[in-house]
Amino acid sequence: MTASTESALVRPAVALAAASAVSLHRTPDFFVVGHPKSGTTALYEMLRSHPQIYMPALKEPRFFADDMHRGPDRAKAGLPQTFTQYRELFASAGADRRAGEASPFYLASSTAAEEIAAAKPDARIVAVLREPASFLRSLHMQFVETHVEPKNSLRKALALEDARSRGRHVPQHSPFPAKVLLYSNYTRYVEQLRRYHAVFAPEQVLVLIYDDFRADNEAAVRRVLCFLGVDDTVPVAVREANPTVRVRAQQLEQLMSAVSIGHGPLSRSAKAAVKLLAPRPLRRAALVGIRRRIVWSEPEAPEERLMLELRRRFKGEVVALSEYLDRDLVTLWGYDRLA
Repeated sequence: MTASTESALVRPAVALAAASAVSLHRTPDFFVVGHPKSGTTALYEMLRSHPQIYMPALKEPRFFADDMHRGPDRAKAGLPQTFTQYRELFASAGADRRAGEASPFYLASSTAAEEIAAAKPDARIVAVLREPASFLRSLHMQFVETHVEPKNSLRKALALEDARSRGRHVPQHSPFPAKVLLYSNYTRYVEQLRRYHAVFAPEQVLVLIYDDFRADNEAAVRRVLCFLGVDDTVPVAVREANPTVRVRAQQLEQLMSAVSIGHGPLSRSAKAAVKLLAPRPLRRAALVGIRRRIVWSEPEAPEERLMLELRRRFKGEVVALSEYLDRDLVTLWGYDRLA
């Protein structure tokens, strides 16, 4: 069976493949489903250091979120293309450890919840939610940094949502479909959680609030450990990973990325010349240093007017989420003080 044939068979019949007794590989026991820029990278790093947990080096397999990724580009990105390849990521977990993965796009995906439930009906789900306006600001900066978003201005990127929903103004060579750049969709928290509660029992879904994670990192992780059924008394190394940065000069950043990976004849020639002049560790250190000093910078203060506009726009969602989770997020996130 070819890889493409197998890939076609696993959707939507993932459950049949998961039930196969022949495979020696595993389907994960738990999934950190998102959101991006909400502490999921730090959570992944802390969980994978636990002796009773196995998480692969590939943090974001994104296997169950086809609607958030263009299929032909999965191989280029080093992502598993078939269910067999996906399960091979967890082959080293062993029978005595909980296996898991963290793909933040799973929460925004409209298909991931059902596909995960089909593959692993008893899976545990962890979601992390952040105040909508600050979340979208950080998400936009990450997309600019990683060349997903060509517009440096969040306001301009938001203004393109309607056109992008019709397939216009989408970066031509992006591995992601237009849906990924529809920022407002990411804040439909209740809709996203309902997709998971529709296919998993309430006790299988844990919803964390980003503020709690930031306020007491260790306590939040121990809550997750208890939820996963592993020893929650082991030492926890507190980590803050994947900080948000601002790209000062996007064209320079794109050029440096092209040189570092050797795409295109000019970049390949430049990379070959640099290889003759400096050893690999020195080259890598130099590129990182240039990025930090010239290309990247600390994030600018948020545009308060835009933040206020976004909070007014998303207040209804925050009210609905507060009722859905039976927790006063309106007050926690300051939406009760909106003018």
